[in-house]
Amino acid sequence: MQEVLAKLTPGDHRIAIVCGRFNEFIVGQMLAAARDTWRMLGGDDDHLTVCHVPGSFELPVTAKKLAESGDFAAVVCLGCVIRGETKHYDAVVEQTAKGVKDVNVQTGVPCIFGVLTCDNLEQAIHRAGAKLGNQGRSAMLAAAEMANLMQALDQR
Repeated sequence: MQEVLAKLTPGDHRIAIVCGRFNEFIVGQMLAAARDTWRMLGGDDDHLTVCHVPGSFELPVTAKKLAESGDFAAVVCLGCVIRGETKHYDAVVEQTAKGVKDVNVQTGVPCIFGVLTCDNLEQAIHRAGAKLGNQGRSAMLAAAEMANLMQALDQR
């Protein structure tokens, strides 16, 4: 049996982060955690590129452009969608998740879904670092691991 394990190190990988500005207070906390995690892993700030988009719905098209550039080993998508009183939430969440998944499949570049989908602001605050960890940190860890896994698979 062969087993391929990925290291949790930044290596010389370049990572892109795409952040939605909607619910910026929450997403800003996630971005800060993603950057801190990259540095904690030993990553160089010069190997990070951050793009800001209006909201979560715009994450996939930007992620696809970055993935197709060939410049990045992974793309982290950070956003926050909080349920309101309309069905708009369901449409945005569903299409954002599908779009990020499609970038993975179409480009072969890991595209990490770091989008909070919460029923209320309190849940979002907890998932952006207050009580339940930070989705930005988790997304960056996944990006580093997946970048290394893809490299290991390419070298087989």
